Amino acid sequence: MKKIKNTQKTNFLKRVFIKFCRLVGFEIIDQSSFNSPTLNKDLNETLSVQGEKSITIPLGQINIKNKINSIKIILRSCTSELIMDQNKKRIFDNEKNEYTFRTLRSLTKTIKAASDKFNDIKFELIVTDTNSPEEDIHQIKKILEQSHIQNKFISINLKKFENKIKQGYSKAKFSNMANFYNSLMIAKNEEADLIYFVEDDYIHSTNALAEMILAYEKFNTIFSKDLVLLPSDYPYLYTKDENTKIYLGEKNHWRLVSESLVTFMTSRKLIIKYYDTLEKMGLEWTDPWEEPLHKIYASNPCLSPIPSLAIHCANINSIFGISPLVDAKKLWENSED
Repeated sequence: MKKIKNTQKTNFLKRVFIKFCRLVGFEIIDQSSFNSPTLNKDLNETLSVQGEKSITIPLGQINIKNKINSIKIILRSCTSELIMDQNKKRIFDNEKNEYTFRTLRSLTKTIKAASDKFNDIKFELIVTDTNSPEEDIHQIKKILEQSHIQNKFISINLKKFENKIKQGYSKAKFSNMANFYNSLMIAKNEEADLIYFVEDDYIHSTNALAEMILAYEKFNTIFSKDLVLLPSDYPYLYTKDENTKIYLGEKNHWRLVSESLVTFMTSRKLIIKYYDTLEKMGLEWTDPWEEPLHKIYASNPCLSPIPSLAIHCANINSIFGISPLVDAKKLWENSED
């Protein structure tokens, strides 16, 4: 007679062992079924637990030191200038307001996706605007209202900055500096763990913010210091033969870089620590304008994602524009109304 194996006892012991592992914080990997019984997930899903642990197969687990509880996303908008002090056309050849609207819509989508995944994080989307026509402001407010995300719209009074910013700049440059300065003051004076400064010509992928949050927590633990994350893999990063380092985020690789533009995510603590350095960008234009940021990167890591999490809609030939090996047209179409 064929012997029948008693699997009931085996299954019971397995369930008990899984519960025990969950209680003590251990994770089990079942390579035969390619899943994690303790997490109840397939291994190709997001295994990390926000604020608790970062899990990378096959490298294991990193216990997060500093949990992110709140994020302010500050979008600096100006629909009246196509490209500051330039006559060039942008990719897809639209009016400037279209890039602003699509940037904002892509941000609301990535914030919603992140908030659905991370229930404990408080998100706030702030739009700070200079010189946009009333009809464009109305459309911006409409997008904010329809998003159902905690939000705020601020029209900047440029006269408040006339005695602060050095005189002699073009209207567009002065406006840009004042907008950044105002965003910097918001970051300094309002509570949040992370601040994400965004220019109004960056179309984000839906998973961008979730990846950036998990990556920030992981790298903050690895480096044991505050850092800066960029959303874009810029073309200029491939024009220089520089040594770098590659790190694993959640779903992306991240590259250590020494330069950036002025769309970046960092901690409020870092902003307060280097406020006087960052304030220079709002007071006087240097060449490059981002030089104060680059000085900070000498002591605090700055990382850029591979592949890109957002595209910078500059001129097609700009080395500061469209990220390589990314479906820019798909991202553009996904940000339609």
